[in-house]
Amino acid sequence: MFDGLLGVDVVDGPVPVVVFACALGLLAGVLLRRPTRGWLIRLAAAAAAGVLAAVVTWLVCIRWLNLFGESLGFGNYLWLAGAFVAVAVALVSIRRRPAWRTVVAIAAVPVFLLSAAIGINANYGLNRTVGSVLAIAVPRPVKLAPPPAVSEAYDASLWKHWSPPADMPEHGLLGTAKIPATMSGFHARDAGLYLPPAAQVAHPPALPLIVMMMGQPGNPDPEPIGEVLDAYAATHHGLAPVVVVADQLGSPYQDTLCLDTATFGKAETYITRDVTAWAEKNLPVTKDHRFWTAAGYSNGGLCALSFAIDHPNLFSRILDISGEEFPGAEHPDATLKEAFHGDRAAYEATKPFVKLRTFSHPGMTAIFTACRDDPPYHHVALRAQAAARGAGIDSAFVDVPTGGHGRGALMGGLTGGIKLLYPVLGLEQPG
Repeated sequence: MFDGLLGVDVVDGPVPVVVFACALGLLAGVLLRRPTRGWLIRLAAAAAAGVLAAVVTWLVCIRWLNLFGESLGFGNYLWLAGAFVAVAVALVSIRRRPAWRTVVAIAAVPVFLLSAAIGINANYGLNRTVGSVLAIAVPRPVKLAPPPAVSEAYDASLWKHWSPPADMPEHGLLGTAKIPATMSGFHARDAGLYLPPAAQVAHPPALPLIVMMMGQPGNPDPEPIGEVLDAYAATHHGLAPVVVVADQLGSPYQDTLCLDTATFGKAETYITRDVTAWAEKNLPVTKDHRFWTAAGYSNGGLCALSFAIDHPNLFSRILDISGEEFPGAEHPDATLKEAFHGDRAAYEATKPFVKLRTFSHPGMTAIFTACRDDPPYHHVALRAQAAARGAGIDSAFVDVPTGGHGRGALMGGLTGGIKLLYPVLGLEQPG
């Protein structure tokens, strides 16, 4: 029952509709009364106080403290202002006759706040369930058969030679797996898995591997990339990469900087050694790392680029979706002080753009994506592509028209990026 509650959709479906309807009903119950002069004055004062509270919150949290590292967007500010105004109106209705009006006003406050939270969450669209919002993962362990023995050579024309057998399912399989942190000791949450239809047959071919990382805050959720890859697999005889959505954070509330640190643990070692070794041992993936991809969204995009630059013999392909520019980009001064103890040279050395100035490793491919209506990350992605190209990496940029820095950016980047990866990974005819 608890798992069922955690799986309730809070973006689409009946839950948002019910909550919004309750909020409107309670607001009507608070507002519908005889419009006396005193009530209208209190109402105007409450509305003004609500707007003022929203502005002060914006100034403190966004402009001064920069808690989120970016603007939250006009739509979210409307939700914030609406919530403060509605709560203020409810508060001035408490202890007013008749008594039921006080009950309605008190009940309305948490409903108004919940409505705003659901609305803001829906604008981003990344946390689609109760469990995801609360950062509680529902384990869905996948029963993995021992992978077949594969040769070191990978069939780079798999698209031409593969014939789907009769036992191949129609859709890919989503689930979770606990990946031991044998070498890193990193405290990671369960990884998400996507096994395409071709990986689920009795004798699967060796397939490309994608190690995907999500943003911060965020969860290792395989649903977005699974949705995109299932659509591609449906038109490519069930062929798609195997995906491990690994947890580079340990907690949605900490930024590990895509590094090994004393503060947050060995996140880089966990991804590049523990996760990859586990995948090679337990999944039907090729051992030819030219067909391995480091992919990520936002913070995960930074990690994908960083790990591939630092370990080019491990990942030859990069898919960086709306990636951050460098570790701690949202709070560089605090990061310099807390993580690098003021050592600016050490901090600079961790930045991908700096590393790319002297990087040389032929045969790599990098795809960068971002939304036009997300100017800071769009600018970073264009600069990243130019820096990668300057380092001799075969680079491309996917310009997503709309989507901000939320689910639209993630899904648009995955769709466009995977399209470019398919021929490079031998899953589609080149050209």
